Amino acid sequence: MQAWVRKVEKTGTLNLPDAVTRGLEGRLVMTVVIRRDGSVVDITLTTPSGQKVLDDAAIRTVRLSEPFAPLPVTKEGVDELYITRTWNYVSGGVSTY
Repeated sequence: MQAWVRKVEKTGTLNLPDAVTRGLEGRLVMTVVIRRDGSVVDITLTTPSGQKVLDDAAIRTVRLSEPFAPLPVTKEGVDELYITRTWNYVSGGVSTY
């Protein structure tokens, strides 16, 4: 999970939309579903920011960050990992929590 967070935050900060560099800020909640092989199955905005440019940027960030590391093999046999994070766009970067 920590590797996923580092990767999307770095990619998001490197690919900030112009609107954010001009001061637009916002927060959204997004769920990403990752397959065992690290590919993305689905992306859902569970709480949009109200700013289409930020919502689109978050989705684009996940797509640009693919592929992710494969999921570790566990005795539970998890085939998909659901990651729900709050994305916070502020001047100069993006963070998730």
